[in-house]
Amino acid sequence: MVQDIVDNVPRARHAVVLSADGIPRGATDGLTGQDVRTISAAMAGMQSLSRATAHFAGPVRDRQWIQTVIEFQHGWVFLIGAGQGAYLAAAAEPDVDMEQLSFRMNRLVARLGTNLTAPPRVNVSDPAEAGDGPAGPQGGAAGSVAVLAELDKAVASVPGALHALLLGADGLPRGASAGVGRDLADTISAAMTGIHAYSRATAPFAGGTQDDEWSQTVIEFQHGWVFLIAAGAGAYLAAAAEHDCDIEEFTARLSEAMPALTSQRVPPGERSSDA
Repeated sequence: MVQDIVDNVPRARHAVVLSADGIPRGATDGLTGQDVRTISAAMAGMQSLSRATAHFAGPVRDRQWIQTVIEFQHGWVFLIGAGQGAYLAAAAEPDVDMEQLSFRMNRLVARLGTNLTAPPRVNVSDPAEAGDGPAGPQGGAAGSVAVLAELDKAVASVPGALHALLLGADGLPRGASAGVGRDLADTISAAMTGIHAYSRATAPFAGGTQDDEWSQTVIEFQHGWVFLIAAGAGAYLAAAAEHDCDIEEFTARLSEAMPALTSQRVPPGERSSDA
C-alpha cells in the first residue's frame, strides 16, 4: 500500500511510515534499512519540534498540526499524521504535482486506518497541549530582543503576518519584529535550531547528495503557519502567520529584507528598541 504513492505519482521518490518515537513501520522499495532508520528518526524529531512551535502562530487553544514540508533545491519532503502515534513521510522531485501527492498520501492514511496506528513506546504528549507557559504568544515579560526595522516592515506590510525572527548560524536570536519577547525568541530559536538540523538531515531522502541545498521548512497548523527559511551566510529566518495569510507574499517581503538584515547583524545580547 505504501508503494502506491511512488507507483502512481510521477516524480515521487520514496515513502516511509514511522511511529512517533522514530521506529520504522514500512517503506517503499529502493531504500536501505539504514536509510529508513535515519529518515524515521529525523521525521520523529521533526514532528515533535513542529508541534512545539504552535504558539508562535497564535494564542488559540486549538493548535492542531497538519503537516510539515521541507523544500530543497533538488526536491521535497512531506510529513503528515497517520493515526494515533504514527506518521507518513514522502519525498519527491522538485516538479512533482504536490496536489496529487497530497491526495495519495491522505488516501493511503485513510485506507490503512488503524493499521497505521502505532502507540508510542514512551509518553510523547503534544507540547501544544501543555499551555503557553513562560513562552506564551507574547513571549512573557522577561525583556525583548532587538527590533530589526526591515523585519518589522515586512511583517506590517502583509495582512495576517505575525512575527519574524532572525537567527544566526549558532541558532541564537539576532533580532526580531516588534512584539517578540525574550522568552518567545529563546524558545522558538531552540526549536528552530533542531528543525533546521532535522531538515538538512532529510536531504538524501529527497534525492540530494549535499545538505547545503535546503531552502525552507514550512509547518502548517489549523490556526496558522510557521516557517524557517535560509537567510544566507549560515543564518536563517523564522516567521509565523495566520492561516489565511498570503504566505508567498510574506516570504517575498522577507526575502526582500534579507540583504539589509545580513549587513546589520545584531549581537545576541543586545536589546535595543530599533536596529
